[in-house]
Amino acid sequence: MAHPLPPPPPLLLLLLLLLALGLAAAAKSPYQQVLQHSRLRGRQHGPNVCAVQKLIGTNRKYFTNCKQWYQRKICGKSTVISYECCPGYEKVPGEKGCPAALPLSNIYETLGVVGSATTQLYSDRSNLRPEIEGPGSFTIFAPSNEAWASLPAETLDSLVSNVNIELLNALRYHMVNKRVLTDDLKHGTTLNSMYQDLPIQIHHYPNGIVTVNCARLLKADHHATNGVVHVIDKVIATTTNSIQHIIETEESLETLRAAVAASDLNSLLESEGQYTLLAPTNEAFEKIPRETLNRILGDPEALRDLLNHHILKSAMCAEAIIAGLTMETLEGTTLDVGCSGEELTLNGKPIIANKDVLATNGVVHFVNELLIPDSAKTLFELAQESEVSKSMDFFRQAGLSSHLTGSERVTLLAPVNDVFKDGLPVVDSNMKNLLLNHIVRDQLSSKYLYHGQKLQTLGDKELRVFVYRNNLCIENACIAAHDKMGRFGTLFSVDKMLTPPSGSVMDVLKADHRFSTLVAAIQSAGLTENLNRPGTFTVFAPTNEAFRAMPQGELNKLMGNAKELANILKFHVADEILVSGAVNALVRLKSMQGDKLEVSTKNNVIHINKEPVAESDIMATNGVIYAVNSVLQPQASRPQERGDEPADPALEIFKQASALSKVSQRNPRLAPVYSRLLARMKENSGGF
Repeated sequence: MAHPLPPPPPLLLLLLLLLALGLAAAAKSPYQQVLQHSRLRGRQHGPNVCAVQKLIGTNRKYFTNCKQWYQRKICGKSTVISYECCPGYEKVPGEKGCPAALPLSNIYETLGVVGSATTQLYSDRSNLRPEIEGPGSFTIFAPSNEAWASLPAETLDSLVSNVNIELLNALRYHMVNKRVLTDDLKHGTTLNSMYQDLPIQIHHYPNGIVTVNCARLLKADHHATNGVVHVIDKVIATTTNSIQHIIETEESLETLRAAVAASDLNSLLESEGQYTLLAPTNEAFEKIPRETLNRILGDPEALRDLLNHHILKSAMCAEAIIAGLTMETLEGTTLDVGCSGEELTLNGKPIIANKDVLATNGVVHFVNELLIPDSAKTLFELAQESEVSKSMDFFRQAGLSSHLTGSERVTLLAPVNDVFKDGLPVVDSNMKNLLLNHIVRDQLSSKYLYHGQKLQTLGDKELRVFVYRNNLCIENACIAAHDKMGRFGTLFSVDKMLTPPSGSVMDVLKADHRFSTLVAAIQSAGLTENLNRPGTFTVFAPTNEAFRAMPQGELNKLMGNAKELANILKFHVADEILVSGAVNALVRLKSMQGDKLEVSTKNNVIHINKEPVAESDIMATNGVIYAVNSVLQPQASRPQERGDEPADPALEIFKQASALSKVSQRNPRLAPVYSRLLARMKENSGGF
């Protein structure tokens, strides 16, 4: 025998109720959500009052969403807030707000109440009145009085003059033979009209705007005994042509027509779907330099990218754009679609000449400028009017244009304009070679670069990639902006001129007279081999000036103690490469001696253990060197000053320093040491 289940506990019932309410709220359409927000903003003025934003200087009104409420702008223009009865309600004399529901009557009577008296009048003239007064279940998208008045006189005359046919057909095209509320108006769907079942296109946008053949719903969901009335801002017309047919029949799209045919996009633009074509006019093509246009038209891949960049993945009616939004194209890129007053904008420019040409598979907006995507551009075109335009002049002066305009797959490391604020350097053979090393073989994307990757340049140099937490660098140059990928080349904007490595750390130190004393110390301590071998070193290299700045007793003690000297030198070396572009606030490195080194930046100057660095990013094949004008010492190993002569290891150091730099030999503090100890030498060992 089955036993009945026990009733659920009260807490569970409450949770289920809250869940059901939450799901119901989540299921509200965007229009209803905006309407609800308008109710909330208007409730202080009484029941069923909605806050409405009116565009100053026009009759355009919008229910307000949260963002608009605080910005008080529509299409960048200021609005004023007014408070009106929400749809379906009316005022009562002496009462606050709009407490009374509108009387429920048939559609014909309702038209006169909701601001569509002209539609009511034309329904009478066309003999539609008996149908919308009688039994049934209809939806009518009723043009407002202003919508009828805005029709061209000849159009209106042709409708009204033959009231029994044309006007009746036009009105029946605004009707659907069932009750359809805003929650039923789904984005991208169609409804069969009562005129030959021709489709009406519905778009219900996330911002709460609902359009019918690109006409905006002004007042929606007015119930009647025999259906529902939605007031719209335009008189809509039947649509029988596809986007492709519009291209084929419009004279101003002749060049576009040829381009579409050459790229085999005809079938797409004839197919079912909901697209937005930003159709460049003949004038738009004529504005492009002939050389650029011929190159794109002659390159099937570039041409296809160009055209796909003008096709949005969904239908976007002009009335739905009340603020800026980003939309994806068929090419996979994005366009910023916005508005400024009555004008639509693309990427901030008012270039749309004719809007809302409706097609069976979307909408066409005519544009008078060509939108060339990066994927169809050369490197020179990518850099035009950008932060690396001076670099392009530099490469042009060096005679390297052919690498940046042809079909060679390359990646350009272009320093930003700030690098050349004092003017462009003189182009000689060395500078041309350096610029060749800013051009990497193969077309790369920065998001696929990895730490330690090796890149080959047109100058036959090998460059290393360094990936840091907050930066991506190629040798000493760090990427300063998102890369731009063109037809054959990619543009990396970098923060400085690149310095390809030349030789090991020891090779670089030996070649620079500032480090002669350091080189001698390294050789005396037996560390030469370690700094010559392959590795990833960061060396904070004390200059000769750094050694001369030490107290005499401290210097003598250091030079006289081979073990201490090796320990101090190891404290100046970390076993990882850190270029200056990777240093934000503070970076800690473990030195080869074991203690931590603190690298920081202050006023755009790199500091090591709070000491300013004299020069950064001296690149070597196995590391990077920073010149410092002080000898760094671990906290626990700071020597006490003493005044006696240096021991034998110091002799080796100063002897080798003398051979490398006459400057050291002439120093009055070091000269007596040389004269007394030239005959005594011995080798000390040590290593990393």
